[in-house]
Amino acid sequence: MSENQNLLAEQRRALIVDEVRRRGGVRVNELTRKLGVSDMTVRRDLDALARQGVLEKVHGGAVPVVEASTHEPGFEAKSGLELTAKEDIARAAAELVAPGSAIALSGGTTTYALAQHLLDVPDLTVVTNSVRVADVFHAAQRTSGQRQGAATVVLTGGVRTPSDSLVGPVADQAIASLHFDLLFLGVHGISLEAGLSTPNLAEAETNRRLVQSARRVVVVADHTKWGTVGLSSFAKLEQVDTWVTDTGLPDEARDEVSEHVRQLVVAGEPEAADGDADEASEDDAEN
Repeated sequence: MSENQNLLAEQRRALIVDEVRRRGGVRVNELTRKLGVSDMTVRRDLDALARQGVLEKVHGGAVPVVEASTHEPGFEAKSGLELTAKEDIARAAAELVAPGSAIALSGGTTTYALAQHLLDVPDLTVVTNSVRVADVFHAAQRTSGQRQGAATVVLTGGVRTPSDSLVGPVADQAIASLHFDLLFLGVHGISLEAGLSTPNLAEAETNRRLVQSARRVVVVADHTKWGTVGLSSFAKLEQVDTWVTDTGLPDEARDEVSEHVRQLVVAGEPEAADGDADEASEDDAEN
């Protein structure tokens, strides 16, 4: 079977992970038919995903990894997953930021992607407990110099987690004295029962302080976070003003989320055509 050139490796691997999670396991020959690629390509993808710890290879296929609620993947392990979704989410979330705002970005690979879209927003004050997020802004300043309108970045102190977030009493005390217009929050898991959760107890407390200091809470999380529950909950869904996610979130989940979250933004979803909007207006006028 000829290789499907229309799918990038990261897109193909994201589809494999979705299929494994949805079905509880999948065989190599099923993936070759579905993706239109060779057995060798699928096996290489499974090897890469197994090294990242997102699935387990078994004879002839793969099954989901059964993770303990205390398991916390490192930044590098998460950075290669759902790249297209994270980019769509980051682009949509950046549109919520007005020049001159005071914003906070928590740790995570999606907030890291968002930071790169905020470099050209003038006069921001950015508070973050993410070493990676702070590096995005500092690297931009080193490259282009201290340009007018560049963001002022405040990096909290604290103890570093596997996801390169700074947490603990030092971070908590720094955050408690601040107030943000917007908080962009990456999460390990989000569900109806547990709300927002993380496997790291110290990070849960730091995230609580971030939520308490924000006028508006925006969760940036792709669809794979839905239904995942970490050891410690730190916020209810009702405390979330906006969830920016991607098109992979099922319709049923969207309906459930919309009953609790004030606004659900699905990034990457095509907007209704102008013609459809005009027809709807005409129908309303007739009625």
